Amino acid sequence: QVQLVESGGGLVPAGGSLRLFCAASGSIFSRATMGWYRQATGKQRELVATISGDGTSSYVDSVKGRFTISRDNAKSTVYLQMNSLKLEDTAVYYCNLKYLLRRYDYWGRGTQVTVSS
Repeated sequence: QVQLVESGGGLVPAGGSLRLFCAASGSIFSRATMGWYRQATGKQRELVATISGDGTSSYVDSVKGRFTISRDNAKSTVYLQMNSLKLEDTAVYYCNLKYLLRRYDYWGRGTQVTVSS
């Protein structure tokens, strides 16, 4: 069983920065692919960024150059550094863990990020 707990969300002015945290329980963190997703009101959940166990990362085009995903396997934590935030970044941000060999697909409860004008 895996539990994911996000933190770090909040209210920030446009152009500001936030750092999201996702702490994972369980022993497979270092081998899992971690991802950050977001869901704005009235929209579908979308993938923001992923990072594999070996540290390979990918991003949706809309956040490239502004967001950075990273992980600390010793702390079983994944981070999302968000800079130059825009109004359209406002959403609930969810942490996801995938480990396909065991068909693991776990979600956190989300953390709200609100960017104000």
